[in-house]
Amino acid sequence: MENYLNYTVLNPDVRFGKPSILGTRITVSDILNWLACEMTIENILEEYPELKKEHILACLHYAAKKESITKIIAA
Repeated sequence: MENYLNYTVLNPDVRFGKPSILGTRITVSDILNWLACEMTIENILEEYPELKKEHILACLHYAAKKESITKIIAA
């Protein structure tokens, strides 16, 4: 996978600064939720023609990277 940062952006003026797909108002969490609700990649691409498969894979990569840096801090 190419660098997911090529497809995602944090813009405080778009969707309250949530990570989103570059050039759209579709957030990473939108796409992850659609996948969690059993939409297939093909379904998402049909419903949102401005997206490409690379965008969806970038969201998965973004989530995987974010998860890998999550740390628990002892109180």
